[in-house]
Amino acid sequence: MKQSDEAPASTSFDDSPIAREIANLSARRRTLEETTVELSGRTRVFTVSNQKGGVGKTTTAVNIAAALVSVGARVLVVDLDPQGNASTALGVAHNADTPSVYDVLIDEFPLADIIQTSPESPKLLCAPSTIHLAGAEIELVSQVAREHRLRGALRDYLDIEGNHLDFVIIDCPPSLGLLTINAFTAADEVLIPIQCEYYALEGLSQLLGSVQMIQKHLNPGLHVSTILLTMYDGRTRLAQQVAEEVRSHFTDEVLNTVIPRSVRVSEAPSFGQTVIAYDGQSAGAIAYREAAVEIVARDTTKKGS
Repeated sequence: MKQSDEAPASTSFDDSPIAREIANLSARRRTLEETTVELSGRTRVFTVSNQKGGVGKTTTAVNIAAALVSVGARVLVVDLDPQGNASTALGVAHNADTPSVYDVLIDEFPLADIIQTSPESPKLLCAPSTIHLAGAEIELVSQVAREHRLRGALRDYLDIEGNHLDFVIIDCPPSLGLLTINAFTAADEVLIPIQCEYYALEGLSQLLGSVQMIQKHLNPGLHVSTILLTMYDGRTRLAQQVAEEVRSHFTDEVLNTVIPRSVRVSEAPSFGQTVIAYDGQSAGAIAYREAAVEIVARDTTKKGS
């Protein structure tokens, strides 16, 4: 029996899901390389917050920071979480003897005295956390202007010539204590990472209520400017439904970019790196870079409108 010389179309590698994914990633890389980013020249202060745990809050904070640096921004990450995961991911020292945010909040150290430069880039700075920060909640209770400690330190730092920052990203604990209140009081914008899984919106109303309380009593300029969908798996109907639900509730705040589930994103912190440094060509790194470009562009659009 004569065999056909033509291979069945279904076996073509070019039509396979893997090939389409590779082609898509290549196209997105080229688009990023060709994109020109124009920074506003002012300092934008974000607090990355979600009172629901396990949504990729710290992962988002450090990777957005590194992605912003990759497009030319000078960025400071303030690690307000006693666990110090952001400090670990940025590769900076944060043992018990390291000058840290604790010293700024409790002993009024100048922020400049504790800031370290991440090995990833001279434009990526970190104010580290140490284990001492775990006790700061109690110690702050008796302090004067306890809710404004971080805000004052940040303003003093920025007032010094040569200390210009394009972005400050504050990573805070997943609870509404005095550390988180300090973050909200110091920030202009709130970035909320939302996991594309069941119960994604759980606790969100509580967080929005907290933001409104801060607006009313401590920081009228605070607003939720950015919502980022994380841990997205486009193969599941659930992830698509969650994304649709979040977009329907927060039309203007949700970024077009979604962060996919990614092994590379999960691996990077164990090497003391962000995914941008660990594997800058991976799907997760590209997504964070796209999100960073979108964050910068949205601000430029608002300023020009």
